[in-house]
Amino acid sequence: MAVGAVTFGIMALILANGFIEWIFFDFRESTIKSQSGHLQIVRPGYHDSGKANPFAFLLPDAVPELETPGEPHQIKSIVPRISFSGLISHDEATISFIGDGDDPRRQRDFGDGLRISAGKNLSAGDPLGIIIGEGLAHNLGVDVGDKVVLLATTASRGTNAVEVTIRGLFSTVTKSYDDAALRIPIETARRLLRTEGSHVWAVMLNDTAQTDSMLASLRSRLQKDLEIVPWYALADFYNKTVTLFTKQIHGIRLIIAVIIILSITNTMTMSVMERIGEIGTSLALGVKRAGVMRLFVSEGVLIGCIGGIFGVLLGLLFAYIISSIGIPMPPPPGMTHGYTGQILVTWETIRDSLALAIGATLIASIYPALRASQMQIVDALRHNR
Repeated sequence: MAVGAVTFGIMALILANGFIEWIFFDFRESTIKSQSGHLQIVRPGYHDSGKANPFAFLLPDAVPELETPGEPHQIKSIVPRISFSGLISHDEATISFIGDGDDPRRQRDFGDGLRISAGKNLSAGDPLGIIIGEGLAHNLGVDVGDKVVLLATTASRGTNAVEVTIRGLFSTVTKSYDDAALRIPIETARRLLRTEGSHVWAVMLNDTAQTDSMLASLRSRLQKDLEIVPWYALADFYNKTVTLFTKQIHGIRLIIAVIIILSITNTMTMSVMERIGEIGTSLALGVKRAGVMRLFVSEGVLIGCIGGIFGVLLGLLFAYIISSIGIPMPPPPGMTHGYTGQILVTWETIRDSLALAIGATLIASIYPALRASQMQIVDALRHNR
């Protein structure tokens, strides 16, 4: 019963923790691929003051060589991006938007973070084709193939307009962004704003784990008038979501630990009561009280080890089965589309689960072990008569 309780608790913890880990992973990668990239190279102060005076923070048009010969190939792509805002019109409707001018050829290296729900993505062969967020398209009453007019303020403080065609609709992990955002080819954006250069060089790496090492490398090589910002410094919604879910996982761990402690304490206490005569005999034969205590503590830890290992194995098995089938999930708050969840079991999850199993059973066995070691020999020998 004790091993079963530990096994079930650890299996439940692995599945719950694995589901949250997958959400973190998917949310992180979607945020990186759809919006920020792994690193952003900007002028110092752009993210604080760039929205008020964007043309004061323009980068030169040429992207510097960021990889030296012989260095491991960590950078997958560098995409220049220019950000702006303005008005978008269709027939009698006019609403505001936030826009990004991207290089269509390099933007594909960002993968599927930007989900194209209808139509096609940006194309270098169609400079007047744009993609807009699903919410913005709904608010404006447009669809793929419709023509719209973009109006924006130029670098000389004048106004300029361009007529473009909607190539596709997209969605990201943030509904509020989809309700106001659009993407256009960067050359068209520069022509609309009558400027050159870009605001951001979005750096896409081959592996998110390389972010910090590449950040240090770039900061040591690039000139001081450039600032390198990692993705996690820009992902405020992601960071708050991770904080919330992490606290929930801590609560689950606490509940499971309490369940294990209570079940093991009850089981070990019953074991002590059933073996009072054996304990008395052992003490009469010269076994020290510390030895009796070690015996019961060792039994408790052994239960934790066996239950923990079984729980990990069953957790891995069910994680594989569930991930193969998928977990249909409704749209969470702030998103318009549901998703199919999976279970992502990491080595950290396995390590923490085993530590919880062993630690909880160790704590649970202390009281029964103390009770067994403090028995009076005469009363213990007399117990079974």
